[in-house]
Amino acid sequence: MSIYREYDIRGIFEKELNEDTVTKIGYALSQHIDGEYVAVGYDARSHSPALFEYLVAGLNAGGKTVLGMGLVPTPVNYFTNYQEWDGITPSASIMITGSHNPPEYNGLKITVDKAPFFSEDIYALGREIETMDFPEKVERKVIEIDALERYKAFMIKEFAHLKGMKERIVYDCGNGVAGVSIVDIFEGLGLNAKGIYVDPDGTFPNHHPDPSDEHNLIDVKKLLEEEGDIAFAYDGDADRIAVLTHKNNIKGDQMALLYSMKMENPTVIGEVKCSQVMYDELEKRGAKVIMYKTGHSNIKVKMKETNADLACEVSGHIFFKNRYFGYDDAIYATFRMLELIQDGIDLDEELAKLPQVFSTEEIKVHTTEQEKFPLMDAIKKALQTPPADFPAIKEIIDVDGVRVIFDKGWGLVRASNTTPVLVTRFESTELAEAERYEAALNAIITRAKEEIAK
Repeated sequence: MSIYREYDIRGIFEKELNEDTVTKIGYALSQHIDGEYVAVGYDARSHSPALFEYLVAGLNAGGKTVLGMGLVPTPVNYFTNYQEWDGITPSASIMITGSHNPPEYNGLKITVDKAPFFSEDIYALGREIETMDFPEKVERKVIEIDALERYKAFMIKEFAHLKGMKERIVYDCGNGVAGVSIVDIFEGLGLNAKGIYVDPDGTFPNHHPDPSDEHNLIDVKKLLEEEGDIAFAYDGDADRIAVLTHKNNIKGDQMALLYSMKMENPTVIGEVKCSQVMYDELEKRGAKVIMYKTGHSNIKVKMKETNADLACEVSGHIFFKNRYFGYDDAIYATFRMLELIQDGIDLDEELAKLPQVFSTEEIKVHTTEQEKFPLMDAIKKALQTPPADFPAIKEIIDVDGVRVIFDKGWGLVRASNTTPVLVTRFESTELAEAERYEAALNAIITRAKEEIAK
């Protein structure tokens, strides 16, 4: 059951994701999909084609026909749900991807009827599979579709006005799957772009494909310094982006502030880890802002519910409903950023105008899968009667973990839905206060751990 996660299915190839398991997942999923056609793509990992065949066998046994798109970025997989293929519209799509996890991992991101299949749906699927009998295999039914070419043509048409840009663009695909799309899009637009590690290689020989880790940006930063004006980097399946200038590594919440400059009174969703500066500045501009749970599936559901124009996660998931379909797409986000530059917006200058705050990166507190949620309950209880020397609490927001609002900033503690850790983050207009909030909440966490240990 450990492979059934909050946002997706994820595990180690052969040990957890093997022919038996994945075939059963395909069959069980078929019972939750009304139409006949399911679009399936996969990432650059060496075992992804094998998982594709296992999944096809299960879906076929469940009466589904697979629209096979081969090696594609995750956003291309999402894109197929909004397209017609010789009169066929998929009822669901499944992306076989390990995202930014180590090479031995793989997984499934599932969309049913244009909505994420996640949380209790995934947990319930796991329980079904534990007890189900698998029927006999049937004849293979796969229709090949060229989703990648259609996606690239869409992007080249959508951003045709970028032709002629003189800025020197450098980018790092991290040997993930971004390279199969973005190289041709840059060429189709005639842009001055130079990429590194663009060839997909699921062993990730150059660096781990996670652009939220500064260590993985060393090579693209060097390339930017020597040959570029703007830089981009992508995670393993191209649904997260890093944007770099000569002065800034622009985080997802800062990107939201930049993107929204060209939107009139937008509705913008941010996660609980986003800076208070983002929320405050957007409100000053007349935007409607919503703080919501972390997680791409959570945010996509909230976007649909609120008809939001834009959403972001600090880690670089950027979701556009404005002029797009409402899912996280790092390739699309690249060209929306280039539009800002073409329109004369100086990214560094805009960021320099923002109020200065002192923020930590995400800090991980290691625990266990069994203890992390009871630990959060203990922390919430401890915050009801904090120690006498605890900073004054103005408000506690519990939409996802606890975001404790203090006089001059905030602190966050939340349980990760994908790993056995608590995630903390702290921010204040004063460095000493940020450090004070961090120390105070860490003391609460320690006290809660002691309670759990009893």
